[in-house]
Amino acid sequence: MRWFSALENQRYLENYMSRIAIPSVDESPAASKPLLDAVLKQLGVVPNLMKMVGNSPAALEGYLALNGALATGVLDVKLRERLALATAEFNGCDYCLAAHSYLGTNLAKLSDEEIDAARRIGSADAKANAALRFAHRVLAARGHVHHEDLAAVRAAGFDDAAVVEIVLNVALNMLTNYINNVAQTDLDFPAAAELAM
Repeated sequence: MRWFSALENQRYLENYMSRIAIPSVDESPAASKPLLDAVLKQLGVVPNLMKMVGNSPAALEGYLALNGALATGVLDVKLRERLALATAEFNGCDYCLAAHSYLGTNLAKLSDEEIDAARRIGSADAKANAALRFAHRVLAARGHVHHEDLAAVRAAGFDDAAVVEIVLNVALNMLTNYINNVAQTDLDFPAAAELAM
């Protein structure tokens, strides 16, 4: 049996373990426990992302509040999942790609082709395609979109409330992309398929 050197062990830990603690619900701060219990009731499981963000009760409360509010907005679950996939692909977030591929399939009922298209910033649905293209402009331009970008998404049938929600959905997903990329959160969803070139 071969023993790992200290350097090999460190490299293993850096490549295969979350860099920010993922406590169990019982080990979480007291103020995070009721929030995590609510996640468990809603999803039937507490994803690693939630447990890791729960290291800060304030961060978890803020994330869950914005996520919950946007779920009651004008954008349907299919479009919200498409936006999440497009944002995760743009930011190279493996955790969010895995989570939203799973949620896109099982919650939003998107086909594999629709998930692949969203990751490529497109959709066969013209209205969804316009929203994804606008979201991509928001990401690429860091919010500094042109008048033509707004005109195109409005022409596709999105009013001001929907435009605001597209931007906020992108921002919400950037939050999770960034914390997962920093933490290298351990996957607890099936890994997303590689995009064929």
